[in-house]
Amino acid sequence: MLDDGKLTKLQALCDAAVPGHALPREFYSDPDVYEADIRDYWNHHWIWVGHVSQVAEPGAFFLFDYGPESIIVVRDREGRLGAFLNVCRHRGSRVCVARSGTARVFSCPYHAWTFELDGRLRRATHMDEDFAPEEHGLFKVHLRVFEGLIFVSTGDEPPELDEGLAGMRDAVAPYRLDRLKIAHEASYPVPANWKLAIENYMECYHCAPAHHDYSRSHSLKDPDSITPELRAAMEAEVEAAGLLPAKFGRDSLAAPVGMDFWLNRYPLYPGYTTGSKDGALLAPLLGNLKAPVAAATDMQIGILNNFLIYSDHVVGYRFVPRGVQQTDIEMVWLVREDAEEGRDYDVGALTWLWHVTTLDDERIIRVNQEGVNSHHFVPGPLSSMEWGIRTFYAGYLDRLRAAATS
Repeated sequence: MLDDGKLTKLQALCDAAVPGHALPREFYSDPDVYEADIRDYWNHHWIWVGHVSQVAEPGAFFLFDYGPESIIVVRDREGRLGAFLNVCRHRGSRVCVARSGTARVFSCPYHAWTFELDGRLRRATHMDEDFAPEEHGLFKVHLRVFEGLIFVSTGDEPPELDEGLAGMRDAVAPYRLDRLKIAHEASYPVPANWKLAIENYMECYHCAPAHHDYSRSHSLKDPDSITPELRAAMEAEVEAAGLLPAKFGRDSLAAPVGMDFWLNRYPLYPGYTTGSKDGALLAPLLGNLKAPVAAATDMQIGILNNFLIYSDHVVGYRFVPRGVQQTDIEMVWLVREDAEEGRDYDVGALTWLWHVTTLDDERIIRVNQEGVNSHHFVPGPLSSMEWGIRTFYAGYLDRLRAAATS
């Protein structure tokens, strides 16, 4: 659709966004914008899909879906990790319908086209003599592994990733994220556009009024509460634990790399050693830590991939689009690979804080969407505590503008 004969609707909407303000209503309600979000933003970014512990043995696989897309992550017979679009090369059926498991091959349930674990087409019956099986393997997806975390991208030319990861590696290495396992997963559906969920995560302006349990322990709810004494105590614990300072962002790189990287550690309030109800540790210390640190470390690898690292566990967050105004807040709790449930950790205690906090988030994001749907909504100015949203908007609008003019 053209605007004034020159600009597409998408271009016009991008131009209507006022710097330093929330986005206009259509960005959260227009089906054409949602389609562009998936096609031009999600499909051109790196997405955290899982952990190597999920595909430890040859033949192990799992699916990751977003929007209309589905991706198979699998370890082949030679032990190599691969990722493929879950779309049959015949007439487009989903090839794999099980969410996870172990397979010798992938066989399409429609016409039995069969694919090897490395994506090659193995068998397709009743095809013409000139049919070329080697040209009809599963579409390959870009894949990277960082400290055990698996990332994929369906874009032809995904953003630069390795330079940003290299800048984070030493700071997170002592946690041994590659030596973790998933203790629990949960999904919280929310009737809202995925951008409202992302925006909510990227600011703690709302934390004090909306997250009472979180605010008892996490100083991020009020940066002014981080006194020099509180920070000095955290830094002493960081040194004693054998950690490096965690401060890394896009400005730290020699040149822009096309994604937003963020690593920052902040203290917990006195009496709290981790994200627990009583402040006590919930699981064995991670990796090579020599002592606990009363702090939380935020790690962002691209806008879409967010992690919170404590001394004893990691929480990963995804805000997965399912429709124009339907998003799944997916949460994954990880602990040390040798920790045993019932002996070393209790799932209820481990998940308590971020379960109740995410229930809060579901409520405020839902109500946010209801207000944004009003035809009378006028985007207001962002606060100084919403600087993360400004970063998101900058990259998001640049990407959509570039796609609209290409």
